[in-house]
Amino acid sequence: MKNRGRVLGKIFAVSAAAALMLSAAGCGGTNESASSVERIQQAGVLTLATASGYPPYEFVSAADGGQVVGIDVALAQKVADRLGVSLKVDDMAFSELITTLQAGNCDIVIAGLPETEERAQAVDFSKVYLNDQQCIIVRSGDAAEYTSLDDFAGKKVAAEMGSSSESVARSELTGADIVSLSLVSDVFLELENGSVDAVVTGAVVGKQYTISNPDLVQLDLTFAEPDKPASAAVRKGDTELLDVVNSVIDEVSSDGTMDAWVDEYSQKASENAQ
Repeated sequence: MKNRGRVLGKIFAVSAAAALMLSAAGCGGTNESASSVERIQQAGVLTLATASGYPPYEFVSAADGGQVVGIDVALAQKVADRLGVSLKVDDMAFSELITTLQAGNCDIVIAGLPETEERAQAVDFSKVYLNDQQCIIVRSGDAAEYTSLDDFAGKKVAAEMGSSSESVARSELTGADIVSLSLVSDVFLELENGSVDAVVTGAVVGKQYTISNPDLVQLDLTFAEPDKPASAAVRKGDTELLDVVNSVIDEVSSDGTMDAWVDEYSQKASENAQ
């Protein structure tokens, strides 16, 4: 009888421990069956992957203690607010954004990112939240050399690696030597230093650099495919989070918030550069 009592006691102890573990998992653990939005809400944080150095979309602001701010961060904050969670910003090279999202190391990418057929095979895109135009920026003293796109043959032209600006430079600046760099800030630094002859970038972005540096000027030349639409990206099949993002985009586009952000962060980026 004593042996039987000891066995029953051990069974009871194991059962109680298992029940406690299940209870803990239900209260504080990750629920694998939960939807993406539910998991984000359980964690209490939305993780944004972006690439700074692309004002006014996103840039490091001295006035904000070195934090990354901008149109894209403001949009992500609006999504986080809608979900009732805080926002965590992971700043990285533009070329790393899609793979970071695919690996599950962030919840959303917002970085002035245009949808392409190749990218759409890897991630899902939101509606367009801002449509920019590609432009060419050169040193002011060299501007007279360029009256057509053909004049860039044999010239070094820099663009952000993996961006639509790099794609349009390669496809439309026939004969140019395209220099791909990880950061937009490095692209413009190379232009200022004379290491490259021109930069291809979005006009909204280029404006910040020409305002802060009078030695740079945007050329009055037009690409055949100048559109640079920006969308947010989520993991493939993450329709629930995508629905929330699209709803927020509809709201900020219709009530004037997006236009206000463009003005606010364009001004702030200019002040930051000075």
